[in-house]
Amino acid sequence: MRLSQMLFVTLRDDPADAEIPSHKLLLRAGYIRRIGSGIYAYLPLMWRVLQKVSQIVREEMNATGAQECLLPQLQPADLWKESGRWDTYTKAEGIMFSLIDRREQQLGLGPTHEEVITAIARDMIRSYRQLPLHLYQIQTKFRDEIRPRFGLMRGREFIMKDGYSFHTDEASLKETYQDMYKAYSNMLRRSGLAFRAVEADSGAIGGSGSTEFMVLAEAGEDEVLFTEDGKYAANVEKAVSLPVNAEPSRFTTYEKRDTPRSETIEKVCQFLNCSSTQVVKNVLYQTVYDNGMTVLVLVSIRGDQEVNEVKLQNELTKLASNYGAKTIISLSVPNAEAQQTWTAKSLPLGYIAPDIADDYITKNKQIHPQFVRLVDQTAVDLKNFVTGANETGYHVVGANWNEQFQLPHTIVDIRKARPGDRAIHNPEQTLQSARGIEAGHIFQLGTKYSQAMGATYTSEQGEEKPLFMGCFGVGVSRLAQAAVEQSYDKDGIIWPVAIAPYHAIVTIPNINDAQQVAIAQKLYAELNQAGIETLLDDRDERAGVKFKDADLIGIPYRIVTGRAIANGKVEVVERATRKSQEIVIDEVTTTLKQWITSATEVKN
Repeated sequence: MRLSQMLFVTLRDDPADAEIPSHKLLLRAGYIRRIGSGIYAYLPLMWRVLQKVSQIVREEMNATGAQECLLPQLQPADLWKESGRWDTYTKAEGIMFSLIDRREQQLGLGPTHEEVITAIARDMIRSYRQLPLHLYQIQTKFRDEIRPRFGLMRGREFIMKDGYSFHTDEASLKETYQDMYKAYSNMLRRSGLAFRAVEADSGAIGGSGSTEFMVLAEAGEDEVLFTEDGKYAANVEKAVSLPVNAEPSRFTTYEKRDTPRSETIEKVCQFLNCSSTQVVKNVLYQTVYDNGMTVLVLVSIRGDQEVNEVKLQNELTKLASNYGAKTIISLSVPNAEAQQTWTAKSLPLGYIAPDIADDYITKNKQIHPQFVRLVDQTAVDLKNFVTGANETGYHVVGANWNEQFQLPHTIVDIRKARPGDRAIHNPEQTLQSARGIEAGHIFQLGTKYSQAMGATYTSEQGEEKPLFMGCFGVGVSRLAQAAVEQSYDKDGIIWPVAIAPYHAIVTIPNINDAQQVAIAQKLYAELNQAGIETLLDDRDERAGVKFKDADLIGIPYRIVTGRAIANGKVEVVERATRKSQEIVIDEVTTTLKQWITSATEVKN
């Protein structure tokens, strides 16, 4: 392709609405164009990148025996109501675009396709002889993000590969899960990306276990905790660890202490001259379930620890059936306005004890009359601890469980693991932190959807059993932008060779020089004929402008037909290293072919 004929417009300044480097660069380099909030057009250069990523994904999926298909983007609400996720996606998380058609039927634009594929399996799979089966697609998804940002990272429309597998049992599912672990690792390696596979929370998709594939980048939205020995890595939402040991308490007897203006852990520790590891803090949460029931939750946790709200939500979701509900609509620390909807009297905020009385909750059919009391494992073994006195301005010291305070029946792990904690698998290893961009996620769904939607098969013994399912997703457009976020410099994008829109760009410094033009056109033709995808910058622009644009768009190799042609050579510049060398014109094609082959070899 000749640049003079391409839809190619670059910007010198960063767009005002772009926040992270990759978003700025993709807009500046003419890869994408904003059409609306979270909605982007993929321009010719970007579409080539996306096609290359898609092809790598397709090849790796096909190699596992998975079959490609295409599922509808428009999905009947009835399917989502069968699985119990309609309210979760349209109300609780609120990420599904929903509409009503002219026949007054509810529909949704697909953010994911578990319901559709389960309905297909229910209709078409009859016998164990048809299993295992694995179907996948590459297509556009829609999610109504509250705050679309970061370009293709968190848009409302994006390209994704999602696959779904069906099995007779958990053992078969785990085999495919391991196949996908390898396939996803191959996808990212072949795309030239540094990544880390981590344990993850399954979120609204559900299931018994999941792994995220994180592209490592400083601007990543996710925090990954890992150990140097390579034996543990997890998203911070899922991570577990051993906290630092609690310091011995300096209090030996139980008494109530005056602690004015000490409503925070820091202030009370300073006032009482004690360690935060010897404080039991009691954090109040307000949960609203999908049937409208409000439940107040009191979490007792060690003073130096933080509540992991993802883990907390998972624990409270398990309790949904106790209140006649299926899922959680919202979970929050109630502000003053929210408290007014359920408090019978003013709360001693900052001074709450584990035994705060249930009569603080007003009588209302839609409000559970008792606090749900949870205690984190970090607080269970504390002796002679400090905690609130249920009276503003006062704390108690020297307290013990099952003496002054009843230990809550429900003991949970809902603390947030953090860098510096000791690893559970080896306490000599400490957790370290990195930032990552989630590019892929694989799930062991089990029978969650098949049981809810009646998708069964007949076993070898003639029994009707629910299908075991797996779910496997890769964000194609997200992966492409993640590659930019991982590799750029002050001058622009540095594409990995495997997914760059073109391998090389031939730049003519002076289009009025007939010899420069002739050699450039000859190389352009030879390189493309040899399978080296090449651009020709034949625009009537100054050489400096052309060089800046080549750097900005990140083409791996720039070939310049400048002064070196007098010696029968051209200058070749490698974008990633900026190394420049002069190569004999007749050897350019052979040399580049070797470089590209070397750069795209997958190293395990």
